Amino acid sequence: MGVHNGERDNSNYSTIPKGAKPTLEKNDSFFTRKRFDFIFKEEKQLKEAYKEITKVEDLLSPGNSACLGCHAELALRTTLRVLGPNTILAIPPGCMGGIGVVGFQGGAGTKIPVFFPLLDNTSAMLAGIKRAYRRQGRDDINVVAFAGDGGTADAGFQSLSGAAERGENIIYICYDNEAYMNTGVQRSGTTPKWSWTQTTPVGEVSRGKSQKGKDMPMIMAQHGIPYVATANPSYMPDYIEKLKKAMQVKDGMAYIHLYSACPTGWKFPTEKTIEVGKLAVETNLYPLWECENGKFRITHKERKKRPIGEYTQSMQKYQHLTEHNLLELQEAVDNNYRRLEKLCKM
Repeated sequence: MGVHNGERDNSNYSTIPKGAKPTLEKNDSFFTRKRFDFIFKEEKQLKEAYKEITKVEDLLSPGNSACLGCHAELALRTTLRVLGPNTILAIPPGCMGGIGVVGFQGGAGTKIPVFFPLLDNTSAMLAGIKRAYRRQGRDDINVVAFAGDGGTADAGFQSLSGAAERGENIIYICYDNEAYMNTGVQRSGTTPKWSWTQTTPVGEVSRGKSQKGKDMPMIMAQHGIPYVATANPSYMPDYIEKLKKAMQVKDGMAYIHLYSACPTGWKFPTEKTIEVGKLAVETNLYPLWECENGKFRITHKERKKRPIGEYTQSMQKYQHLTEHNLLELQEAVDNNYRRLEKLCKM
């Protein structure tokens, strides 16, 4: 490539020196479809998923006040595309309500009915709505909560647990950004151990949160409800399939726990959200699984696990961790994953 004798040569766009051979050739025995089939398969799944959801109407306002790089906003937009217009949505106080979804400029941020329950009664309100529609013979309405971790694991847990035990037929989605982000990054029940937040500071005395976070997906699975799953917007095809399964549940609650990376509260570059989400799965910190009628199944297995240090180094809220802390965290991650594998064999 370049200009030779006044004419541009476009025959070679690489920087390979003259005479050098390319790393991979068409007939190279290393470069086989069998060996790299997982790459082709993941790419195909991603293309098919986005092709499917972009065919339907976007039911979320194209403009809102979500932070740049918000994982939860991406998830909510996709969620509504999958659920469709026959949906009633409840968003308790938190980031997704705060960005204007439940009302701005005299209207709502969605093209479907949406309302603001209290932090502590979301499940109870949705249970009443679902029962009212069933009494009218309308069993085709998706009655859905899209709630943060504070409204799920803390203030709203009593209502959620009661609705699960009663077998209320609602879809409950928790977008877990691991703190009360809408009010300034205060710790919640799901905030992981050692995390920096405004109420678990890092200094000479405090080294971040000293308690472990609640394992909400496992807690909900122990309620014996028909469907529980973990999901991650960085793995959108997996999430879409789990949403579809949740919509098919008619004999109880479907609960999806959605990992939601937060560049504002976790302090990482806004363009790195998808990468951070992938690291959570690639390190086995946040494995993707589902429990369908009591049967556990891992829905995405990593071919090669990455060390937890790669995840903690990707954000500032863990920058204070010592080598000892990392070893303890790695041990906890490994133990949790082994427990999940045992559950899948039961």
